[in-house]
Amino acid sequence: MGVESSERTYEELILGFLVEGRDEFLSGEALSDKLGLSRTAVWKHVESLRGKGYRIDAVPARGYRLMDVPDKLTPLELSPLLSTHHLGQGIHFHESLPSTNEAAFRLATDGAEHGEVVITEQQTAGRGRRGRAWASPSGLNLYFSAILRPELPPQRAPEITLVAAVALCEVLREEGADARIKWPNDVQLGGRKVAGILTELSAEPERVHFVVLGVGVNLNAGPEDFPPELAETATSLAQGLGRRVNRALFTTSLWARLEEWLDLHHEVGFDPVRQRWMELSSTLGQEVRVRTERSELRGVAEDIDASGALRVRTADGRLERVLAGDVEQVRPR
Repeated sequence: MGVESSERTYEELILGFLVEGRDEFLSGEALSDKLGLSRTAVWKHVESLRGKGYRIDAVPARGYRLMDVPDKLTPLELSPLLSTHHLGQGIHFHESLPSTNEAAFRLATDGAEHGEVVITEQQTAGRGRRGRAWASPSGLNLYFSAILRPELPPQRAPEITLVAAVALCEVLREEGADARIKWPNDVQLGGRKVAGILTELSAEPERVHFVVLGVGVNLNAGPEDFPPELAETATSLAQGLGRRVNRALFTTSLWARLEEWLDLHHEVGFDPVRQRWMELSSTLGQEVRVRTERSELRGVAEDIDASGALRVRTADGRLERVLAGDVEQVRPR
């Protein structure tokens, strides 16, 4: 079952006002005036929110105060926290999906607007890079796909992936984690993968129709939530911090930061993204082994070029340009 949000409902607006009020009471009369509703109608919406898991105190002569919210990622939780102009202003929420990228691709093909987002509590067939599965347990992490319509030629579309990696890494670091980017777009904590990005596009030779940007972030998963084959290579933000993460706040913070970087990329190009990516990289300066579909090479990762390709200096002094492949850090920092 899906829930869509484009214009804010009364319940979303009430939550927004209560969130803005923080620990203060907001009177029923004030809510009534703000919304143009009767106080009885306001009370009915508050009761509906309580039925959905929101804990709202009501004190005669003082009003309403938000005490606790359910750990969900529906438009009700996300919309009041949004500070973006486009990203997330249209939310397509599902309790479960095979893949958010697949759902977003269908919506984009049917004309969905720039910034619309598909988000789910669980993926049953989540996909990572190079056709790999992405473990997506329910109610713990963040899985979303954003529909973007950048004004870019198709050959520059891969830049969007690095834009997303920078934004994601920055938000993880603001939470207190020492996040780093492993080329091209795996985000790691302590050498273990905490987040991944999968970008797909529809394009003609001269222009991009749309980009679907899929993001998966392990937020509150514990070791027991990963399949055995990922036990040694995956982690979550909660494991790194030693505390649970507020998923709604993290999600809307990420969308805000992502929109900032997308706007900067649109205005001035790839160079500031490239510079910031290199600052956050765990790959550069390291001896790496790169496996592609056809070959394998080993050397020191020196930098990324103006298109985001990795440049590796081999033992015989050659500078190899890598467009795609799996990078293993031989001696990770």
